[in-house]
Amino acid sequence: MRIEADYLIETSDDPVRAAEIMAGEQSSGTFIAVPGETPELKERAAARIESLEVIGELNEPSLPGAVRRNGPIRKAAVTLSWPLANIGPSLPNLLATITGNLFELKSFSGLRIVDVRLPEEFAQVYSGPRFGIPGTRQLTGVQNGPLLGTIIKPSVGLDAQGTAAMVQQLAEAGIDFIKDDELQSDGPACPFEERARAVMDVINRHADISGKKIMYAFNITGDLDQMRRRHELIVSLGGSCVMASLNSVGLVGMIELGRFSELPIHAHRNGWGYLSRHPSLGWSYVAWQKIWRLAGADHMHVNGLRNKFCEDDDSVLASARACLTPMFDNKPCIAMPVFSSGQSAEQVEDTYAALGTTDLMYLAGGGIAGHPMGVAAGVSSLRQAWEAATSGVSLEDYARERPELASALDTYRQ
Repeated sequence: MRIEADYLIETSDDPVRAAEIMAGEQSSGTFIAVPGETPELKERAAARIESLEVIGELNEPSLPGAVRRNGPIRKAAVTLSWPLANIGPSLPNLLATITGNLFELKSFSGLRIVDVRLPEEFAQVYSGPRFGIPGTRQLTGVQNGPLLGTIIKPSVGLDAQGTAAMVQQLAEAGIDFIKDDELQSDGPACPFEERARAVMDVINRHADISGKKIMYAFNITGDLDQMRRRHELIVSLGGSCVMASLNSVGLVGMIELGRFSELPIHAHRNGWGYLSRHPSLGWSYVAWQKIWRLAGADHMHVNGLRNKFCEDDDSVLASARACLTPMFDNKPCIAMPVFSSGQSAEQVEDTYAALGTTDLMYLAGGGIAGHPMGVAAGVSSLRQAWEAATSGVSLEDYARERPELASALDTYRQ
């Protein structure tokens, strides 16, 4: 029973020696031999180098602060492992083990965690997504196709009644899912309780008339007591989703939210760039999202194709596939990937062709609100685009008799 983590390292040291420094720093060793580190203790508790492959050389270091040796700067793929007995199945202590002080070591001018594999014992301690894809589909009544959604825009500035009015408009347009923007929380201009009551009044009345209950992800991000109180309010109002900003509430906050939440948790990754943007530092999303899924995230943001951020399409698709890949034999811990960021009908065809599934959320802010024919046409254009993609019909052909889709393609392909 061992924990394994894969890394991409960059060093002017001997790569094997550098990997040994990693293993020592993150288990029984330190910068100098100490009397208590006996062979027996090392056999029992030391991290092991499971594999090491040099994959390239660089002329200059990627990051400052590393000791420059006389040798070349080499990149290598390294896998380390630790006995589960070192920490037990604990996510907070897992982070200290697989990352810890590694990013600061002078031996490295680059270090990135690429993936992690955990023993089944972690699945026995942590619930993982309680709702995931099946529960989300059941609550929304969307049994087939993607969940089409949007974000309240403007992100901030609307009061509670203004937000509710926008929800009314989106409900009438046939939207499946709406979320607070991560910037909208509990400010005096739009207090959380007032907004929640106004929005749920619209959603419940619409459900009574239409039979369709929209899923609204209320941003309950805050300290533990605030999140618990806000969650309880949403439950009492008949809501069906809460949202938390992962980097704001932290791992322990997310674990606790996962334990008490009676609703799906929409996990927002704002701040992801500072963990990932440099290709030689930080985390890959493939590794990072596993931690949050196990903690209880039901929906995980993965960005979107041809997005407004710096992430390329291959990375976005790898992230989405990772969310849909089981973590354990007896507990898949699958989360619903959430595509967002500059999405519209224009990217639908390529998204479906690359991913091959509709088990996802497809969120468009400007792709709905910015449609020249209005919000209802924006929602229709997304639905039409997904109908075309899943039927194997080109968007252009499908748009010939569907002005909403045609207008979206003209607008968003500019």
